Amino acid sequence: MKLWGQILGTLLSGSRGRKGAPQAWAFKSWKTYSSPAGPLSATGMVNHWTRVFEERGIPEARESSEYIVAHVLGAKTFQSLRPALWTKPLTPRQLECIHELCSHRLQRMPVQYILGEWDFQGLSLKMVPPVFIPRPETESQVIAVDKEEAAVTLTHENAQRLRLQDRIRIICLDVTSEGCCTDLWPWGPVDLVVSNPPYIFHKDMEQLAPEIRSYEDLVALDGGDEGMDIITHILTLAPRLLNASGSIFLEVDPRHPELVSSWLQGHPDLHLSLVGVREDFCGRPRFLHVQKSAP
Repeated sequence: MKLWGQILGTLLSGSRGRKGAPQAWAFKSWKTYSSPAGPLSATGMVNHWTRVFEERGIPEARESSEYIVAHVLGAKTFQSLRPALWTKPLTPRQLECIHELCSHRLQRMPVQYILGEWDFQGLSLKMVPPVFIPRPETESQVIAVDKEEAAVTLTHENAQRLRLQDRIRIICLDVTSEGCCTDLWPWGPVDLVVSNPPYIFHKDMEQLAPEIRSYEDLVALDGGDEGMDIITHILTLAPRLLNASGSIFLEVDPRHPELVSSWLQGHPDLHLSLVGVREDFCGRPRFLHVQKSAP
C-alpha cells in the first residue's frame, strides 16, 4: 500500500498543472473509491474501474475499462494484449494515464473521444469531439452487382484486401434478366443506385483503341444502337429498389442527357426525373443525376 500512496500523491500533485486534465473531478472520483484490491496490474485496473463505472451507472462498464487500459498499454483491445501483460505490475505513469482517461469516462465522455481514435469497418479513424462517432447501425452498406463472374471475383478480392468485406454485398446478377428485382428486394430499399453501364453506341465500337478492343470486356461497353439498352433496364428497375426520394447516378455518352430526358418523359409511370448533368474533365456532359419523386 505504500506504493499506492506514493502513486496517489503523484496523481494529485504532479498532474495538477497539465493542460486539459479534469483535476477537480479526478480528485473527487479517486477519493470516493477505495484502491484496487490485489496487484496494480492491467487486469486489476480493469476490474477496479469496471466496479467504479458500474456503481456510477456508466454504460458498458467493462468494455470501457478494457479499452482504456489496453489503449494505455499500446493495444487496440484488452484481448489483443500479450497474456504476460495482464498481470505485470503497471508503472506509475501508466496508472496515472488510466486514472485520467477513466475520469473522463466518469463524465460520460464516449470512449472513442477519450482514446482519440477508433477502428471502424477496417479503417482507423481519428476521433475529436464534436465530430460524429461512426456507428455500424447508421453507416452505409454497398451492394455491388455485376453479371460477370470475373468482375464479381475481383471485387471480392479487392474488398478483402482493403478490409471492406463487412461493408459490401457482392452479387452476381444480370439486371436484364427476369426476376432480378426479386433477388435484390431483400437488400432494399436503397438510397442510391450508381452505375457505369455499357453505354457506347454500337456503331462506335470499331473506333475504340486497340488496347480496349483487344483486352477489355466488349459486352461491358456495347450499349446497343443508341447506347441505351442497359441504361433503360436500370431506369426501369431502380424505382422498385429506391426509397421515396432516392437517386440514380449514371456515367453516359455525351449524347445521352437528351436521350435519357426524352425517354423518361415517355415513361411517367416510373416517377423519375433528370435533375442534374455534370461534365467530365474535358467539359463533356457525362454524368446524370436522376431522382425518384413521390407518385
